[in-house]
Amino acid sequence: MRRGRIFIYLALILILGIAAVGVVYYRVILPSQQAQQQQQSSQPTPVVDVVNVIVVAQPVRRGTILRGEMLSLVPIQRTLFIQGMFSNISDVEGRLAKFDLEQGVPITSGMLADTAEELSGAGSVAALSIPRGMVAVSLPINRLSSVAYAPQPGDHVNVMVTLLLADLDTDFQTLQPNQAGTIIAPGVAGETGPNYLTAQVGGGEGGTQVGKAEVVPGLGQTLYALPSERQRPRMVTQNLLQDVMVLHVGNFSTEQELAQQAQQEQQAVQGEEQPAAPPPPPDVITLVVSPQDAIALQYLLMLVPERSAYISLALRSAEDDTRVQTQAITLQFLMETYSFPLPAKLPYGVEPRVDAVRPPTLGNDVQPAPQQ
Repeated sequence: MRRGRIFIYLALILILGIAAVGVVYYRVILPSQQAQQQQQSSQPTPVVDVVNVIVVAQPVRRGTILRGEMLSLVPIQRTLFIQGMFSNISDVEGRLAKFDLEQGVPITSGMLADTAEELSGAGSVAALSIPRGMVAVSLPINRLSSVAYAPQPGDHVNVMVTLLLADLDTDFQTLQPNQAGTIIAPGVAGETGPNYLTAQVGGGEGGTQVGKAEVVPGLGQTLYALPSERQRPRMVTQNLLQDVMVLHVGNFSTEQELAQQAQQEQQAVQGEEQPAAPPPPPDVITLVVSPQDAIALQYLLMLVPERSAYISLALRSAEDDTRVQTQAITLQFLMETYSFPLPAKLPYGVEPRVDAVRPPTLGNDVQPAPQQ
């Protein structure tokens, strides 16, 4: 009986609490929220002051004549508008771009030039891409030495060098072996004065090379052996530089060429002129190196025309910046590391004789004969 009364009292208390909460919400909280919303709705919406600025609608190269289709208007807040920006396309159209411009970049007066002379005074874009403390050096390339023209600006390459080395006489700085000669002793002084020591080269007009004594096996007889040919140079190949950035491939365009190219592109768009033929393959590449490495490359460049050195490139992965300690390759290293056997002297051989390794001729390598 008591337990039932307790439950009834609890239920009454709960009902009275809910009723009190409802009264507070509808008479106090809800009216205050409605009054706040009405106050907010009665306040005017602030108006943002905007102004149109000219941006580049497509990538533009340095020296390009800006045309209307290359430009577009974009609204920005007036507070973001700075001195030098343009709002009228006619103020920009027909002027030259001082730098390479990416799509969406707002144009300012410092980015434009009116004449080619003014454009040349702004300096080169190439110099802007060279990090502080580094320099740019150009190297000759061909299809084989440049990884079939794969490297492009921004890629990283390794520079490999092959040298031909030979033994020299340290005094004469000439190839070994030296030529031999005989000495004629001085004679008696005559009316013309004393005779001096003179050297006479033996072996005829060409002279005789200095050889070496050798014992013939089985006979015990000593012979004086002379070299049968000119000294053969010894070849060595090594990585000279690693992780070198490519600045440019081919020749840099002059200001006149850039202006002429932009004019040709404009005429091609208007249908006045056919597009120019594709340029020939590049024969030079420009790399960004340290000043010390630039001197080393300059030294090697002097050896390339004489075929005393050969420079080639190896393209690196875009995500690879590691440096590997490589070993120089000589004929001995190649034979020992890659298990090349020294061929035995056999009592038989191929006919006709093979004196040089020549690759087979493929059908695509054969040029058709000109038609008469």
